[in-house]
Amino acid sequence: MSKEHRNEEGLRYPSIDDLTQKIDSKYKLAYTSAKRAKIINELHDVSIDAKCSTSVGIALEEIIAGKITVEFEDEK
Repeated sequence: MSKEHRNEEGLRYPSIDDLTQKIDSKYKLAYTSAKRAKIINELHDVSIDAKCSTSVGIALEEIIAGKITVEFEDEK
């Protein structure tokens, strides 16, 4: 992406508070965003017009936008 699309808010965007409202655990959030970022890198498949320039940032934006959903098995 070009510099004109870079996120000016830096590490404050997307907000961890907003993200944990979508996925309740930081560990699950990290796992989900890493898996999605890998898909973005491999397939160049982005479902939104993202402010972030990195694949992880784009994945996090997709999570906030509700474009990515995930279900985890309950621990036994």
